[in-house]
Parts: sequence; C-alpha cells; structure tokens
Amino acid sequence: MSEKETREYREKETRRMVDLDPAGLLSRKAPDRAKRQFMNYAFFKLDPAFRRQGREAIEQAKAEFAEVCERWAKRGEGFILRTYSLVGLRADVDFMLWRISFNVPDFQAMQRELNRTALAAYLHQPYSFLSMQKRSLYVDRFNPEGEGVELLPGQGRYLFVYPFIKTRAWYNLSPQARQGMMDEHIYVSAPFTGVTLNTSYSYGIDDQEFVVAFDSDYPQEFLDLVHRLRFTEASQYTLKDTPMFTCLRKEIREVLDDLA
Repeated sequence: MSEKETREYREKETRRMVDLDPAGLLSRKAPDRAKRQFMNYAFFKLDPAFRRQGREAIEQAKAEFAEVCERWAKRGEGFILRTYSLVGLRADVDFMLWRISFNVPDFQAMQRELNRTALAAYLHQPYSFLSMQKRSLYVDRFNPEGEGVELLPGQGRYLFVYPFIKTRAWYNLSPQARQGMMDEHIYVSAPFTGVTLNTSYSYGIDDQEFVVAFDSDYPQEFLDLVHRLRFTEASQYTLKDTPMFTCLRKEIREVLDDLA
C-alpha cells in the first residue's frame, strides 16, 4: 500500500450478550418525556428583627405574605401548595412551603411575588430541595401498576422530610441484590399503615438523590417505622439522610402567627 493511500476505518458491529443496563431496565428505550410533577420543599427562617417592629407593621406584612400564598394555593393548573410550621421544633428553620407543579418556572414565579413582600426582607432560606416524581423501580412486583408518578399529597397533620443519598456501593450491586433488599424494606414497612410515603427523585437536578416525605397523623408510628428500618440490610447503603424536618401542617395565617 502506498503512502498516499488511506484506509477507511469501520468498527465491527457486535451484539450485546445481555440487553440490560446496570439499573436492570431494558436498554434502547425511548426517553420518557411525559409530564411529571416537580417538588420544591422551601424552608424559611425569620430574622428576629422583624418582631421588633410595631404591631401594625407586623400584621400588615403577615397579611401581605399570606395573600400571595393563598392566591397561589387557589391557582389550579396542577399547582399544589401545602404550608407547615416548624416554630419551636427546629432552631434553623421556622416554616416550610411544599410546592408541587408540572412546571418549574411556577416555583420561581411564586417566589418572585413573595420576595416583593415586606416580610421577605426578614426571611432567610437555609434549605430548598428540588425533586421530581418518577416511577419506582422496586414496587412493581407488589403492585403491577407501579408506584404512581403523579403525587396527590395527603392530609396528614405531620410531614417528615429529609434529603437522602445512597452509597456508591449500592449502585455496584446487581439488580437482583438491590431488589431483594428492597423487598425486605417494603415488607418491614407494610404494617405501618398510618404513614404515607412520598419519595421523589433529584438525580442531576439537586445535590441529594431523593427527597423523602412521610405524611402522617401519628409521629409515634413514624418513629417506630424509622427505627425498624434501621435493622434492614438496605440501611447499610445509606450515605446521608439528614437533616430531618418535623413539619406541622397549618394554614398560612396560622404559620405566620407562630412567627410573630
């Protein structure tokens, strides 16, 4: 072959022995672009300077903030708002807005309106978690319909919220090993019928991998559930599950009355 000649390179086509990806799902699936609900758990802390104002200014600021929240709660179009007080329950946050929407810009639009209120000048936001609904990989063998991808938040008096991250070792396990551990996890959780689990996913859109939210009227039942889950094999693969927030559901005006 002369130096001037060139050889065209072609990679030999091969066939995969197993048509599975590491998650145990069939590969070459079309991307899922169906609408899903996004979750925003926005936690706020009040500057004590707000309480040193006159009572009239305080009440006006609270009413202005409440009116924005109440208007967004009635917005419809798939937007859901739940409000919670943490006053006296944690030192670093005072209240939480749980916002749910099919459109991320809704969160920014509502926050923009809140930022223009007088109360917002005295608010810090120590935590804000963003997540999305996604069908569970592990419940299909128990529920052929799968875990629903549309969240309808419960009416529990308490919401227990925390970010969650698995260890890298978890993802090195085979799909069968992970499923076996999750079978145990689901079995252990089954008796705790007074607790509703809302797990959402944050892969690539926030620092945590999941946001876990347990809705319940019975904090004692939730405590016993978490204690029991500590003895499961899957718990060995937890990298982080703090901070944990105990949120007490209240209407927004009650939440603001707790502040000042």
